[in-house]
Amino acid sequence: MVGFNLAVLAAERTAEPAVPGVFVGCAPVVVAVLVPLLDGRSPHRPVLYGALLVAAGAWVVQGWGRTDGAGLAFSGCALAGEVGFAVLAVPVLRPLGPRLLSATVCALAALESAAAGVLADGSGWLRRPDAVETGALLWQAVVVTVVGFVCWYMGMQRIGAERATLFSGLIPVAAAGTAPLVGTGSYGMAQAAGSVLVGLGVAVGSGALRRPAGSGVADRERPARSAAQARQPPFGRTAAPGGVESAPE
Repeated sequence: MVGFNLAVLAAERTAEPAVPGVFVGCAPVVVAVLVPLLDGRSPHRPVLYGALLVAAGAWVVQGWGRTDGAGLAFSGCALAGEVGFAVLAVPVLRPLGPRLLSATVCALAALESAAAGVLADGSGWLRRPDAVETGALLWQAVVVTVVGFVCWYMGMQRIGAERATLFSGLIPVAAAGTAPLVGTGSYGMAQAAGSVLVGLGVAVGSGALRRPAGSGVADRERPARSAAQARQPPFGRTAAPGGVESAPE
């Protein structure tokens, strides 16, 4: 958490915000490959295909921007932090649960951030925020961090890290959709096309487009076969004339 935020802030010193955004948008692809390999299995193709669509859609929504080597390097570090949100949580999510895991990582991140602030800025690292900053900090602390992490880990617990990470592609889509409301950007054809790609990728990777059970030919024939099997006599017994069963000699 701490490394991810520091990396994004450092990247935006020399790179436009779209650059780390595009890197972070590739997290579903990395998770779709890395988590199965760590688990000793092959990547699930629908999830991988969906992750590629999500990454492409995030890139279309955000575009690209000015950067340099440092901006690219710190953007890569931000990608590593985003992947860590999912990969590092997998072995501890089951024993701790979403709420305790979120509380633990938030507490550790707060202590780590305080220590980094003291080392970097000394006694000047903490100051009293004004009213606007207080509102922004409360939103970041309560909604984005606490509620967001609990919901994130609850989702991972239910559908797995690979599918849950697909939904991180909705972050640039939400940002693009709200940008006109706060006067920080516009919503055009590129944002609309990228949003469609992200939505399609989430649907493909999560299995939402999969044909529901019971719709196939085999499923329609299964009740008929079951009924025919029910009319068969039990194993080891034969039906005598007149419908009376007789045991084998």
